[in-house]
Amino acid sequence: MSGRLEVRVTPDDVGKRVSVRSLTGAADGSGRFTDTLGVLTSWTGGVLRVTRRDGEVVALEQSALVAAKVVPAAPARRRGLPAAGVAELTRVADRGWPAAEREPLGEWVLRASGGFTRRANSLLPLGDPGMPLDAALERVTAWYAARGLPAYAQLSAGAADSDEELAAALAARGWVREVSADVLVGGLAPLADRAADTAPVECGRDVGPPWLLRYRGIAEPSPHVWRVLRGGPSVWFATVPGDGPDTAPAATGRCVVDGRWAGFAAVEVDPARRREGLATAVMAALARQALAEGASAAWLQAEADNEGAHALYNRLGFAAHHSYQHWRAPRG
Repeated sequence: MSGRLEVRVTPDDVGKRVSVRSLTGAADGSGRFTDTLGVLTSWTGGVLRVTRRDGEVVALEQSALVAAKVVPAAPARRRGLPAAGVAELTRVADRGWPAAEREPLGEWVLRASGGFTRRANSLLPLGDPGMPLDAALERVTAWYAARGLPAYAQLSAGAADSDEELAAALAARGWVREVSADVLVGGLAPLADRAADTAPVECGRDVGPPWLLRYRGIAEPSPHVWRVLRGGPSVWFATVPGDGPDTAPAATGRCVVDGRWAGFAAVEVDPARRREGLATAVMAALARQALAEGASAAWLQAEADNEGAHALYNRLGFAAHHSYQHWRAPRG
């Protein structure tokens, strides 16, 4: 923080993104300054709670504040990256990985797909549920229980208008954060310009069971799996052939074209064939298909702790836009 140190945050700023500097250990002489950036999700009893981008909640004593201010909540920008808000990308991602079953709850969406991926089996809050929060959560848990599924909520974080306040409310009710992922964006044309001769990539509108053996090792896919993978505005699959027509491919990938956006997923490579550029070749081939349909921007999702994936996507020109977490309802 720069400039004169001054606390310019009050309880009226709950819900806003703040930057806070606090001093800990002053009483015993071991004091040190700590900076915290995130959404101010509560201020009660002289304690502030700030939710960071990764979903961690930091409790700060009001008496320890040295400086604080409200800051704009803009995602990181890099030259050439497409501009978009969290709401736009959240809806695009939802259409690109469509749940087999959907039901509205006000402006929330309940999604189920027989347990195939959390994204397709979680609540997506896109606004007001149309009823008090506790009543809405009761409906959510009952809906998933009727399908034999745990109740999850997918909440965005780290950008303007994301869901930190709702995350704090769920945490107060015993919900637990289990998985964090980042949403990355990048330019489509530079990706499509990548060398095409690294590997023979086949692109098509559909795939069969061998493709699923490479993607997640699924030997006997349920109808829910196919409905999710084949669903979306305009779906393309990429395959680098393996040893034979009935064996798992050397590499796979999936792309959904939705207006200006091309969303990438299911990029998997045979461990024995890594470091051959197969993932890059797959994504470049899919990017060329998307460009031909008029797309110009790319997005994808990667779990926060998947360092290998983040290194690859950074080399391909992607940068973090925001993150999201899956929260699980209390058991019992």
